Amino acid sequence: MADELKTPIAGLHHVTAISGPAQENLDFYTRAMRTRLIKQTVNFDAPEMYHLYYGTQDARPGSVLTFFNREEGGTGQAGAGAALGFAYAVDPAALVDWQARLGGQISTRFGAQVLSLRDPHGQVLELVADADVGERDAGDWGVFHSVTLWVEDPAPTAAILTEVFGYAFVGEERGTGGRRLRYALPGDAPGRVVDLWQAEAPVRARPGPGTIHHVAFRARDAAHQAALRAALLARGTQVTEVKDRQYFKAIYFREPGGVLFEIATDGPGFDLDEPMAELGQRLMLPPQYEPRRAEIEDRLPPLVLGAA
Repeated sequence: MADELKTPIAGLHHVTAISGPAQENLDFYTRAMRTRLIKQTVNFDAPEMYHLYYGTQDARPGSVLTFFNREEGGTGQAGAGAALGFAYAVDPAALVDWQARLGGQISTRFGAQVLSLRDPHGQVLELVADADVGERDAGDWGVFHSVTLWVEDPAPTAAILTEVFGYAFVGEERGTGGRRLRYALPGDAPGRVVDLWQAEAPVRARPGPGTIHHVAFRARDAAHQAALRAALLARGTQVTEVKDRQYFKAIYFREPGGVLFEIATDGPGFDLDEPMAELGQRLMLPPQYEPRRAEIEDRLPPLVLGAA
């Protein structure tokens, strides 16, 4: 297993957040953000709730953004102990056009322009100018650049990133309200950057719409995942057994700053139960819920698909 840790993490696999009403979430991410709906399913633990997945046209790991959709209830609170936001990589030449389309503010961070905004339910999302994007075709739109974790003390979280996951410290920037420490993987893996945000004012996260539930990192395969789990256990970290999430296998743990981390495999893949060309067009249920399809469909609000 030692050889499996020579390149510990292959970037981000997915980010899972909490939204308000599913239709509003769907409209924003498929129409305004132009990502593809790649899976309609339900929360494994609460099948009365949609779990919607968005990503690139080929549904690749490193592009997948998912939401647990709550139709009712208040908003959450961003704060220490949770991820603050995620960022997509965009062609620098298109950043101003994205601002005209979405609004938000452009600033400079670690030498790159960043467009920062919020989705309709308050989730922080960003678009980072990345010169490499200009070399890709349009089908690549929707690949992650980074994720930002809000922690009270960056050092213990940084230790997991550098000593287990293989990230290296890039630099630090101070800004209004706190400081940002950047860590990155070698190479060009999607979502190869993790920022740690330490705020000057103490604020604790409160789950709800507009917040991120967990951040999933990418294991190359099951053996790689097992090696990472063993390395974490050896440090005294409590890690779950491998869980079958139908489209991938996953393990979960809370890093020292309180953020829920997942390590997920690429396979079996999102085309396990429907053809790649038809992803996201109908409700796909985990096998244990298929006998309850009529009941579940009756409780879920209908979704109107298709771009405006």
